[in-house]
Amino acid sequence: MKITIFYVFIFLSSIIVAQDYNKLDADGKRHGKWLKKYDGTDQTRYEGTFEHGKEVGEFKFYKPTSGDIPTAIKIFSKDNDSVLVKYYSSKGKVISQGKMIGKIREGEWKYYHNDSDQLMMVEHYKNDKLDGEQRTYFDNGQLTEKTAYKNGKREGKRLIYSEEGKLIKEFTYENDLLHGMTRYYDTEGQLQIEGNYKRNKKDGVWKYYKDGKLDEQKLFPLQKKG
Repeated sequence: MKITIFYVFIFLSSIIVAQDYNKLDADGKRHGKWLKKYDGTDQTRYEGTFEHGKEVGEFKFYKPTSGDIPTAIKIFSKDNDSVLVKYYSSKGKVISQGKMIGKIREGEWKYYHNDSDQLMMVEHYKNDKLDGEQRTYFDNGQLTEKTAYKNGKREGKRLIYSEEGKLIKEFTYENDLLHGMTRYYDTEGQLQIEGNYKRNKKDGVWKYYKDGKLDEQKLFPLQKKG
């Protein structure tokens, strides 16, 4: 008898909970707590709160096989279209996080090494295009690359470092093309090669060093023989 009463209580509780979800306002817009499941399954697709058709506060999103671990959590602003986003791995680790305006990336975005809290990359966006400095890191936290972007294209310096923190490559870009001084260094930081690019092509005198001393020079574009 006690067992029967217990299951009746659980059943009635589930009905009451269900009645608190997925309601519409007088205009037929979603209002209040919503929980959507994948068709034909008991797997939650998303859960969150609407105010007269607009997402507000925290929403959790799931994949068909993710169980109770969300693959994304989005926090919607009540006053504008700003959304704070975090994407998660199957183990519940943050993969990336940043801000969106509607469906457009804006401002700083961070990415993490696989199933780790270690930062892998930081990017900056303006109207869903890379704009500003992009930094990439080894899994030991050492900076591996730093690149300047403007309106989605490389513009300015791109610097590449060894795992020990030595600068090994230095490029200059204009409108996403190699344009300007380029330098290569060995693992000890000694200059090996330097020269200029013009619209992705080597231009002018390129210098080649050996043991820190000038060893050879070449003039580009190379002159055809004969």
